[in-house]
Amino acid sequence: MNILVGYASVEGQTRKIATAIAEHLEERGHRAILFDVATNAEYSLERPEAAILCAPVHGAKYPDAFFIFARRERDWLNSVPCAFVSVTLMIASNLEDERAEARQFAIHFATTVGWMPRDVFHVKGALRFGEYDFFKRWIVRRLAAKMLPGVSPDDKGTHEFTDWAGLSSDVDNWLKKAVTSKA
Repeated sequence: MNILVGYASVEGQTRKIATAIAEHLEERGHRAILFDVATNAEYSLERPEAAILCAPVHGAKYPDAFFIFARRERDWLNSVPCAFVSVTLMIASNLEDERAEARQFAIHFATTVGWMPRDVFHVKGALRFGEYDFFKRWIVRRLAAKMLPGVSPDDKGTHEFTDWAGLSSDVDNWLKKAVTSKA
């Protein structure tokens, strides 16, 4: 099966997640078309038979390029097996209201765009303190220290929270349903 793995990435973790998904699909014998939606390029002469779209939440919203792509392609996306990978650190929070809010971002986005993915995967992102400017590092450290276990306000390192085994399992489960619905 030809599967589009479309993504928008702000700091690189979502691109890393999309790449891992594409590699996983290829290992399972499928053709994955890895596509950065921000390029606004054509991704294929033929429409893929399924899609997995990945985007991060920043400032309580997904990137504009992702919104534009999903809205433009919603009719096609609604006609094929589709999954949405929503990447946010809020899903890793030790606060239930933060996790609940993170789940609502994907629902609100899909409803606003008019795209109803068959599956939504909430995936934890990463913190890369060394890559942030002073102001962002200061804010993120304080928020992370309150919400995320194992992160201190003095942290300077990188923390990757993505559950790679869980993501692979989610993709495998989605893939079984996608192949069955195409048969």
